[in-house]
Amino acid sequence: MRDWVEARVVGKHRWNEGLYSLRFEAPIADFVAGQYIKVALDIQGERVGRPYSLVNAPGEQPIEIFFNEVPQGPLTPPLSALNPGDRVWVTATASGIFTLETVQPTRDLWMLATGTGLGVYLSILRSPDPWRLFERVVLVHGVRQGADLAYGETLAAIANSHPGRFTRVAAVSREPWPQALPGRITDLLTSGELERHLGLTIAPATSHVMLCGNSAMIKDVQEILEARGLVRHRRQAPGHYTTEQYH
Repeated sequence: MRDWVEARVVGKHRWNEGLYSLRFEAPIADFVAGQYIKVALDIQGERVGRPYSLVNAPGEQPIEIFFNEVPQGPLTPPLSALNPGDRVWVTATASGIFTLETVQPTRDLWMLATGTGLGVYLSILRSPDPWRLFERVVLVHGVRQGADLAYGETLAAIANSHPGRFTRVAAVSREPWPQALPGRITDLLTSGELERHLGLTIAPATSHVMLCGNSAMIKDVQEILEARGLVRHRRQAPGHYTTEQYH
């Protein structure tokens, strides 16, 4: 039986069509940046829940999630219809190993995300971990439309807090967008354009890479990384990249 606790919605933001953030007040236990909780609603007599990475930093309230509405899905349409004051269920204890707990220090941390995969990195970036382990942090956020580039003010504040150490790159695949690289993350890696743009190279001796988002991106980037000699990180066998698949 899951340790469900009741949470109250205290904030909602619609970034674009079908793209939302929800904030809850909830008595959850301490967690490690990069972990997730389950969020659930009781629908037709059944508790329907799905995992969502926490966007907020450890120790912060309210807690926050970032998600896409799936029109035919059982949970996200009613979840996106919630408003402040409404109640949901959340798991009191977070789970997951997409964290920096066992990652070895090196020069560069690369955070590659598609879509709502951005959310988990916001929690990690607002914790001490990346700034203790790495000299420089690069966040690459791939989306189809420029309007899906969420949390711009939050990312600007992170950059201001760590001058010279944090770089955000937007990649927009389906339309030209100001200050964004055109194309998918995988194409930008294959062509070398991403690394030329940054003046950095992903290499085993200097890099740890985190991959979060859709399964196609993760599969393709894994192949690119392994061709360069990077190996998957495991708790018992430290490596060069870690993954978190959303769909």
